[in-house]
Amino acid sequence: MMARAFYDDPLMAWIFPDAQARRRRLPAFFAASMRGTGLRFEGTEVMDVDGAVAGCATWLPPQAWLPPAWRQIISLPGYLRTLGSRFAIAGETYGAMMRVHPHQPHFYLAGIGTDPPRQGTGIGSDLMRSRLIRCDATGMPAYLESSKASNVPFYERHGFTVTRELKIPGGGPVLWLMWRDPRPVG
Repeated sequence: MMARAFYDDPLMAWIFPDAQARRRRLPAFFAASMRGTGLRFEGTEVMDVDGAVAGCATWLPPQAWLPPAWRQIISLPGYLRTLGSRFAIAGETYGAMMRVHPHQPHFYLAGIGTDPPRQGTGIGSDLMRSRLIRCDATGMPAYLESSKASNVPFYERHGFTVTRELKIPGGGPVLWLMWRDPRPVG
């Protein structure tokens, strides 16, 4: 489902410029990502509709957005298989994102997606609200990078503001770095 949701994403198109290769490689890429970080914490939530995954959000808890070096090394074989000749481009992209990632404790939205036929039905908003309620209850801010300009208003409706634009080196896309302070509960 995440592979379908991110097929037209500018960052994924940058990493996998060939449309056929992208369609073929994205499922393995998201599987490696989930094994490497997404399923290691209790921050991955899925929305089931009629027995099928219709949406998914992966949130990393404070101080977990950058996996320890040993975890990154263990994850390398899966990413090497998935990325192939695009491994260096993906590594440079990841490095650029990590260099500007805030160090203040926060929840990090590593990815959120809705199956394309179900986009616009509220699934993404339900997934966002689920975690943001917890952010507010614990007084914890949230951070994300949007790789689609058209998604920025969606995140703004949930209280995020653009703090910076990051141009991925080497001709890559622009990412909108977004922050959300916790809202008072009550």
